Amino acid sequence: KVRLENQVVRVGSDRFMQLEGIPVSSTIHDLQTHCNAAGHSLVLVAVDDHLAGGIELQPTIRPEARTIIDQLRAYGMELSIISGDQEQPTRSLAHELGIDRFFANTLPENKAKLIEQLQAEGRTVCFVGDGINDSIALKQANVSVSLRGATTIATDTAQIVLMDASLNQLAHLFELARNFEHNMQANLITTIIPGAICVGGVFLLN
Repeated sequence: KVRLENQVVRVGSDRFMQLEGIPVSSTIHDLQTHCNAAGHSLVLVAVDDHLAGGIELQPTIRPEARTIIDQLRAYGMELSIISGDQEQPTRSLAHELGIDRFFANTLPENKAKLIEQLQAEGRTVCFVGDGINDSIALKQANVSVSLRGATTIATDTAQIVLMDASLNQLAHLFELARNFEHNMQANLITTIIPGAICVGGVFLLN
């Protein structure tokens, strides 16, 4: 929502328009149903207190997405989509990417609640996001990743920012993390075992 000169312009979903008290006609609802059936999203535009029109958006998948998803799945990771979009476009996107679990119509604070629920189930959650609506979820996740060129609040909140502005290094990031974990475990073993032998030797000598 923004004020331009003497007018208030609102841009968002039908849910947002309803919250703002903007009437949405049955024609617009029918148009939205048609867009959702095609896997597209309809963003509504209102000027002052009147609906002015809509913008139909067709989601595009990053060219590297499928490869990254296959790599992460090979690591044994479970993948989910958490989206504020309508259910049908989210379902279509999940189907196209081969992701079984998805959450649609998710408000920003509910994205964080979903992550909290997964953590309560004993899962470690990595959240990848680039929008303003992702900031709360990025903060809640165990590991948070964003990309250069994302919204400022996303890059400021994320623990890791991929500087090539793509997901290409995401699998490499997890590979580094696993190698680091293995090294830590090896270092722990090489520290504890000699120490235990020394302590045992002291007791035996005594």
